[in-house]
Amino acid sequence: MSQKKPLVALIYDYDGTLSPGNMQEFGFIQAVGKTADEFWRASDNIAIGQDASNVLSYMKLMFDEAKRNAITLRREDFRRFGKDIQLFEGVRDWFRLINEYGRAHGVRIEHYINSSGLKEIIEGSPIAKEFKHIFAGTFIYDEKGEAQWPGIAVDYTAKTQFLFKISKGIFSARDNKQVNASMAEDKKRIPFSHMIYFGDGDTDVPCMKIVGMFGGHSIAVYDPQNERKKATAAKLKRQGRVAFAVPAVYTRQSPAYAIVTAIIDKIRADWVLTRLSK
Repeated sequence: MSQKKPLVALIYDYDGTLSPGNMQEFGFIQAVGKTADEFWRASDNIAIGQDASNVLSYMKLMFDEAKRNAITLRREDFRRFGKDIQLFEGVRDWFRLINEYGRAHGVRIEHYINSSGLKEIIEGSPIAKEFKHIFAGTFIYDEKGEAQWPGIAVDYTAKTQFLFKISKGIFSARDNKQVNASMAEDKKRIPFSHMIYFGDGDTDVPCMKIVGMFGGHSIAVYDPQNERKKATAAKLKRQGRVAFAVPAVYTRQSPAYAIVTAIIDKIRADWVLTRLSK
């Protein structure tokens, strides 16, 4: 039997999953002189008035508000807005804890982001270095390095394509050929059964459903201070979208840690049994 270790992917939404708010709320919205409620209400009005994508609407609003307030939107500006993002309890140490558990139990661990937020802001956040790859929205930049137009807008259905890219080891958001090419299950870099998906709401439902359908595990997390979020997570579990609904607490003593380490143990055991059967 080969000594190669199984590879497990932990895939996270960002806003509401690792952070208690939307990433635009920790610097950008204040910089353009609005409250979070004012910004998101204006974004919703664009989407409703134009029958447009909610994601493209907030990206347009960011662009317009920055221009109105003479704020440049270069990659480094977005990253600066990301440095003060608040994180749920335990998040900063979570990746080390899970990586250490994987190493101790013969499993390789990789972490990914699958977000409708902005890649450049996430890249400026305190945990950016923890991820193998960040799949999220981006802008197109001109020759001066300033944002000019949305490059990638990630809505709830677009998120699902990134699961297939992770499975096949494709790290280009642009690619649409390799991701749709037929590939035998045993040739995939990370099978769906080796995926653990974390999300907090309705935009994560398609990903949760797909991961579960193909033998992986989905977890709904919620802000322990927010009863509405707790109710949403409970609904997702009740509807069978996820197997687990737990507080967004990422300490060694948390239910999330107990569940994830148990899933890692199961993946390892299934992998060993499959190889023994061959």
